[in-house]
Amino acid sequence: MSPSENFPYPTRPPRSSPESRRGAPPKPRQESAPGMLIDRDQEIETRAGRTVQADVYRPESGEPAGVLIAWSPYGKHDPAPIGQIYPTSGAKPEWMSDLTTFEGPDPVFWVPRGYALVIADIPGTWYAKGPASYASPEEAEDFADLIEWAGTQPWSNGRVGLTGVSYLTVAQWRVAGLTPPHLAAINPWEGWSDTYREVARHGGIPETSFWPYIWERWGASTGAIEDLEREDREHPFYDDFWASKAADLEAITVPAFVVASWTDQGLHTRGTLEGFRRISSPQKWLYVHGAKKWAEYYRPEMVEMQAQFFDHFLLAQPSGLESWPRVRLELRERYGVGSFVDSADWPLPEVEYRALHLDAATGAMSHDPVSAEATASYHGLGDPFLPERVVFEHRFADAVDVVGHARAILHVEAPEASDMDIFVGLFKRDVNGEIVPFAYYAQFEDGPVALGWLRASHRELDPERSTDYLPVLAHRRALPLEEAHPTRVEIEILPSGTRFAAGESLVFVVQGHDIKHYPKPLVYARHETDINRGPQILHTGGRYDAQLVIPIRGA
Repeated sequence: MSPSENFPYPTRPPRSSPESRRGAPPKPRQESAPGMLIDRDQEIETRAGRTVQADVYRPESGEPAGVLIAWSPYGKHDPAPIGQIYPTSGAKPEWMSDLTTFEGPDPVFWVPRGYALVIADIPGTWYAKGPASYASPEEAEDFADLIEWAGTQPWSNGRVGLTGVSYLTVAQWRVAGLTPPHLAAINPWEGWSDTYREVARHGGIPETSFWPYIWERWGASTGAIEDLEREDREHPFYDDFWASKAADLEAITVPAFVVASWTDQGLHTRGTLEGFRRISSPQKWLYVHGAKKWAEYYRPEMVEMQAQFFDHFLLAQPSGLESWPRVRLELRERYGVGSFVDSADWPLPEVEYRALHLDAATGAMSHDPVSAEATASYHGLGDPFLPERVVFEHRFADAVDVVGHARAILHVEAPEASDMDIFVGLFKRDVNGEIVPFAYYAQFEDGPVALGWLRASHRELDPERSTDYLPVLAHRRALPLEEAHPTRVEIEILPSGTRFAAGESLVFVVQGHDIKHYPKPLVYARHETDINRGPQILHTGGRYDAQLVIPIRGA
C-alpha cells in the first residue's frame, strides 16, 4: 500500500513547484567546506513509506558528533537571510553564515564545536515523498524515524537534539511526546503547541491573514499536500481534527531549554509558555525576552546559551548549565529597554492576582468594586456616530511589575446581533501621558503590552483545562448572546511582563476589530471579522461587576 492510500487527510495539488522557488532535483553528493563535510540530498525513508530529504553538515575529522536536527517545510536548499525577508526583524547579517537556512541553526558555528547538523525537508515538501501533512501525528512519527536514523549513523555519538524557530519548534513539541530513544534534548524557540487556539482561531475568531499565508509557504512540493484550507473551513470548532494538531505536552520528559517572548502575541507567546508549564521534563529551563524572536535566536549571546545547553546534554561537557535559574524573564520598560529577573517556576509563584474594577461612567479602573451601574458603547465595525473603542485606565501609585496571565470579565450586549467579536488590549502610558511602545510580532516596534480576543458564542470554558488565572475556552459549540440582559464573558489576555514606575498607567482597550493595524502584505495576526452588527455595549458596576484581573509582582 502506498503512503497516500491510507493518508487520513484531504489533499490538494501543491501550492508551488520546488523549481519555482529555487529548488533543484535531488543529486546525492558530498561537498566540503572549511572544517566540514556536507552530505547533500540524503534520502531517509520513514516507517510509513514517506521520505525525508536532508543535508548533513559534519566535522571533517569523522569523529562521532552530537547531532542537531532542524525539521523544516521551508527548504534545506535555500539560505534565507531573515534580514532580507523581514528587514525590520533585527537579525543582523553578520550573525549567520551563507549556509544558514530559514529559522534554522548555522553550520559554521555548530560543526567546529563538535556537532553534526541535519537540515531536513519534511515528507511531502520539496522533493521528499509524501503526501505532506503539517503538525500531525503522522508527521511526528516521520520525525521520530529521522531522529533514530541520525542517532545510529557512524558520524553520530548517539545523542540527538532539536533546534529551530517557529514551525521548527512546533514539530519539536510533537515529536518529543513520542520519546524516541535517541532524543536527548530539545530547544523549543517560540512555537505554538495548539494550532486551533494559538493560530487558526483566536478566542474562536478566525485568523484571516497569517494562517492562510503560512500554508502557502509550506506548500512547495512535487506531489499532494494536506488541504489545510478545506480543513479549516470544515472544522470551525475544536474537534478531533484540531486535537490532532495539538501537542501532547504532558508526555514530554526530555530535557528542554524553552525560549519564549512577550512579543509574539497571537502566534507563539501562548503556546511556548504553555509548553514549558505543561511538559513533564524534570530538567527544564525557561527564558522569556521582550525582543524580536528571529533576532534573539541568532544573537551571539543567545547562540552561546544554546551551546551551553546542548554541550551538556549532547556532548557531556561541563557548560555552566548547573548555574542557570529555572526561569529567567525580562521585565520590559519600553521597546529595547528592560531588565531580567529570576524565579523558581512559571507562572511566577510570587505573583498575586488583583482585580481592577471597571467603571464605564468614568473610564477608571480601581481596586474597589463599583456600586453604580453604567454603560459604554462602541460600534463593532466602526461608525461615525459611535466611538471606535472603550478605554479604561488605572494609574499605579507605586512601582509594580505586571507579569503573567491577565483576564477580563465583561458583561456585554449587542442589541442588533446574536453574536459579537471582542478585541481587548493592554497598553502602558508613561507619566507624560504618552503610550509606551514595545516590540510586536517579530517585526514591529509600536506594539501593545498584551492582547486578547473572544467570539462571544465561544465563551464556554473548558473546566478541566481552565485554572484560576487562565480561562481556557472549550470551543465545542456556539452559544448565542443571552436575550433581555447582558452576557457575562471571560477573556484570556496573553501573558506579558512589564515594569510600571510610580505614576505610570495601565490602559485597557475594548473594541470590535483588531487592536493593531498594519498595511498588507505585512505579516501579523488579522481578524477580518464579519459578524459584528451595530453598537456593542459594556455594562459595569453593581450587578455587572466588570473586572480586569492582573498579575502583580513586587507591590
